[in-house]
Amino acid sequence: MKKPITLVNWAFALTALALAGRAAAENHVYAIRDAKVHTLGSSGTLPRATVVVVDGKIAGVGEGVKIPAGAQIINGQGLEVYPGMINAWSNLGLTEITSVPATNDAAELGDYNPHLLAFTAIHPASEHIPVTRVNGITASLSAPSGGIIAGQATLLHLDGWTVDEMALLKSAGLVLDFPSLDAAQRSRAGGGGRGGAQRRSFADIKRNYEKRVKELSDLLEAARHYDKARGANPGTERDRKLEALVPVIKGELPVFLQADSERDIKNAVDFARKEKLKVVIQGGREANKTGELLKRENIPVILGSIVALPDREDDPYDARFTLPRDLARAGIKFALTSSSSSEVRNLPYEAGFAEAYGLSHEDALKAVTLNPAEILGVAAKVGSIETGKIADLVVTDGDLLEIRTQVKHLFIAGKNVSLETKHTRLYEKYLNRP
Repeated sequence: MKKPITLVNWAFALTALALAGRAAAENHVYAIRDAKVHTLGSSGTLPRATVVVVDGKIAGVGEGVKIPAGAQIINGQGLEVYPGMINAWSNLGLTEITSVPATNDAAELGDYNPHLLAFTAIHPASEHIPVTRVNGITASLSAPSGGIIAGQATLLHLDGWTVDEMALLKSAGLVLDFPSLDAAQRSRAGGGGRGGAQRRSFADIKRNYEKRVKELSDLLEAARHYDKARGANPGTERDRKLEALVPVIKGELPVFLQADSERDIKNAVDFARKEKLKVVIQGGREANKTGELLKRENIPVILGSIVALPDREDDPYDARFTLPRDLARAGIKFALTSSSSSEVRNLPYEAGFAEAYGLSHEDALKAVTLNPAEILGVAAKVGSIETGKIADLVVTDGDLLEIRTQVKHLFIAGKNVSLETKHTRLYEKYLNRP
C-alpha cells in the first residue's frame, strides 16, 4: 500500500535535496582543457595542456591528465593559464579612502608595536579587493605602518567572507622601518616621515639614528632575557610586546626591514647580522648598489613601485625602471609590488614595465608569482602551477602582463570567483540608464 505524503515526508525530501545540492556545489572539480599553461615550475610553459582542480587543489597538469567524471570543463583553446599573482606589499584591506581618516586603519600610535597584527584590522568587504583580484592578483600582503616597529603583516587570499577565511598567513613578518641616515631622500620619497621636511645637520640626523638603533637593540635584548625568564619560570609576568619579539630573535619570524638608500640598506643589513635576524629588505630603491652584499647575505628584496621618477637629481631618468633588471643580473631574489590599496590592481603592469626595461619575460612573471611566494615562505602552497598546490589560477586571452589582456576566469583556492566589481556594476548601471 502506498504511504500518504505527509508534511514530515515533504520536509525530509526537501532537506535531502538541499543537502545534495550543497554537496554538489561544494565539490569544486574543474578542468581547464587545451590551454597554454605557464606553470613557472619545473615543467616550464606547456603549449597545450589541461589543468585539473579538485577540492581547492591542483590535482594534475599536463597533456595526458585524466579529467574526473562530472568535472566542469573550461575550453582553454586560445587561452592562457598562469599562477595567481601575489602582491608582496600593500595596505589592501586596511585603507579604503586615503583622505578620509575614518576609512584608514593601517597605523597605530607609538613607535614600538610588535604585538599588533594587521590581521585584526582587515576589512574583507573593501571595494578594492574585488577590483584588485579581477586583474589576476589572488593574494596580497597587507602591512601596517607608522612608528619604527609598526606591527605584523598579514598575507591574504583575495576572496572570502571573513578575514579568518582569507588569511594565508596571519603573521607573515614584523614590519620595521629602519632608522635612516639619508633623511633628505626619505623626505622626498615620503618614506618613514622621520626625516621631516626641515633641513637638519648631519650631526643631528646621526644622533637621532644612533638613539633609534640603540632603542631597537635594547628592545631585542630585553626580548631575549624575557624568553629565558619565561623558560625558567612560566609564572613570569607576561609582556605582550616582548613576547611578540621572541619568534623574531629566534629567527622564526622574518623582519621586513624598510630601507631605500644604499647607506641605509648597508646599515640595515649590518644591524640584522649583529642581531641574528632573518630579514627581507622592503623598499630597496638603491638595492642594485648593494647587490654584492645582498647576494652574499642571501637577503631578498621586496621592491616598491618602479614606475616612478628617480630619487636623486643626478640619477638617470630610468634608474627605477631598470632596478629589477639589475637585481636579476646580480642573482638577487626580488618581488615587484604596487603598494597603495587602490593601485594593487596595477601589479601586472609593474612587471610589464620591468620587462620593457630589460628584465626577461620569465623573470618578470616570477617577480609577481613564484618569487613573492618564496620570499614570504608559502612557495609550497602557491606561486606556481604544480600538483598538490592551492589552485590559485588566472585564465586570460593573452599575455598576463599586457594591459589589453582580459581575465576570463579566476580561481582562488579552487573557487571560480566572480569577476564582478563596483566598476562593472556602475558600467552596467549607466549603460542601461533610461
